[in-house]
Amino acid sequence: MSIRRLPEKLVNRIAAGEVVERPAAALKELVENAIDAGSTRVSVRIAEGGIARLEVEDDGCGMTAADMALALERHATSKLPDDAIEDVTTLGFRGEALPSIASVARLTLESRVAGGDGWKRVVDNGAVVAEGPAALAKGTRVLVEDLFARVPARRKFLRSGRSEYAACLDVVRRLAMARPDIAFVVEHDGRRVLDVQGGQDRLARVAALTQRELVANSIGVDLDRGEVHLGGVISLPTYNRGIADHQYLFVNGRPVKDRLLVGALRGAYADLLARDRHPVVALFLDIPTSEVDVNVHPAKTEVRFRDPQLIRGMIVGGLRRALDDHGFRSVQRPAEAALAAWQQEPVAPQPTAGFLFGQRYEPAVHLFGADTPPPADDVARVYDRLVPFASAPAPLAGRAEVAEIAPPRAEEHPLGIARGQIAKTYIVAEAEDGLVIVDQHAAHERLVLEQLRRGMGGQAVPSQGLLLPEVVELDEPACDRLEAAAAQLAALGVELERFGPAAVMVRATPAMLGPIDCHKLVTDIADDLAGYDAALGLNEKLELVAATMACHGSVRAGRTLNVAEMNALLRQMEVTPHSGQCNHGRPTWVKLAMDDVERLFGRK
Repeated sequence: MSIRRLPEKLVNRIAAGEVVERPAAALKELVENAIDAGSTRVSVRIAEGGIARLEVEDDGCGMTAADMALALERHATSKLPDDAIEDVTTLGFRGEALPSIASVARLTLESRVAGGDGWKRVVDNGAVVAEGPAALAKGTRVLVEDLFARVPARRKFLRSGRSEYAACLDVVRRLAMARPDIAFVVEHDGRRVLDVQGGQDRLARVAALTQRELVANSIGVDLDRGEVHLGGVISLPTYNRGIADHQYLFVNGRPVKDRLLVGALRGAYADLLARDRHPVVALFLDIPTSEVDVNVHPAKTEVRFRDPQLIRGMIVGGLRRALDDHGFRSVQRPAEAALAAWQQEPVAPQPTAGFLFGQRYEPAVHLFGADTPPPADDVARVYDRLVPFASAPAPLAGRAEVAEIAPPRAEEHPLGIARGQIAKTYIVAEAEDGLVIVDQHAAHERLVLEQLRRGMGGQAVPSQGLLLPEVVELDEPACDRLEAAAAQLAALGVELERFGPAAVMVRATPAMLGPIDCHKLVTDIADDLAGYDAALGLNEKLELVAATMACHGSVRAGRTLNVAEMNALLRQMEVTPHSGQCNHGRPTWVKLAMDDVERLFGRK
């Protein structure tokens, strides 16, 4: 078969397969053109998920009739004034979008420059079918109809209208987040689904496009390293989601989905979230154009860095520093559903007026951590007697310890002063501005983990030698992994050595963990070393292993604490980074503001 030149119409359709994969891809190109035109407002209208109709209107600089004709030719662009493709500062630059879209759909292009006349040009699947004057304000309007109607092989691979609409909305959301100075409006099937005003600051725009609660549960990031700047908004670890759909990454204002950046983000939150939970993040990386290549893929969603390790280290370090600076901070307000569960219950009528029928008391609340023993038989019978409420008080709900020294003042400590323990699991503390409830197991688990992490940083964790070394039998590969990591585990306080082909001998465990089940601890460590991603280095794996060790040695739910232990836990939380969330990303404490307490009792 002889070689021949492909016709221009077919070339455009081939190119469209790379640039226009689905309606969202076409919409991305059109909105990027509107932004590059210097618009202050961009309006988007979608019908049937963009398959039937896409319309983008802006108030940018507009085009003359001659420019419109040239814009519909392949590789014609106004965004590269010279041949320096490595110095791209606009979102678009290839000159492929409009001709590619026009080759697989019916495209109507209308535009007018300031002081000029409007002009319209209609292209139906690659053929110009109409052109002439148009009435519109300064700017450009692009209408795309019946996408892939004449390309059935491509049309049948499109998803449902609902799925395509979701992808279109995500595209606009990302571009709107990158440019808070521009107003964006999106309508789908005649219903307005997104409306953000221009001139917003970055945090307000991110919150408007994600979740309003992000404002109160976020941390700002601002870091410079040479000519590279990292800014943005990240959520507290306790404010997370089950899927990673609220993670937005931008390089020089361009929304990207880069594996390096996503991996760096996962590394920054490595031991702060469970594997199936994801933070809400909007990160903006500004870097000299000579240090990044945006010409990797026609869709322009991937980038390549000249020094990828610098970028990864900057993201991980910057996010870690921001999280460390906020110490024990956590999502403070309880969920609305939980708050709504606090209801006033009707008081049951008393069987005899003026008397209170006592019942045998088994304490559920331990005031000041007092471990009240069950009442003796002769004392228990007192609770069963009929006691006049006017002359004798009701049975106490717990026993208070005698204060030998003046108790500390609540206003002197952010997490307040311990006032009691509920269900041997939750510490109740009084702060200056509300009621604080602490999950004692989750909080202590985080404190132990942070101490273990300091051991990995060079401050060796004190170990407790076993009176009789314990032999743990495992399969040979597991023993190999433990032997390879023995030196690093020793820094964490776990001293072990190989004991034959299928066993290890444990000689010491971290002193902070107290008496523990060595077999279970070593088995879990071996499983973690095997289970985590093979791409992780040993030190990164040990960071995750430390979380498992911390869970073994933390104060368990169901253990009664005394007042000194509870207050010591609160004080340590206040000076320990990340103590606001446990190792799995759940909050370790919540606060019920005094205003909420007063509303519960009808005082407000």
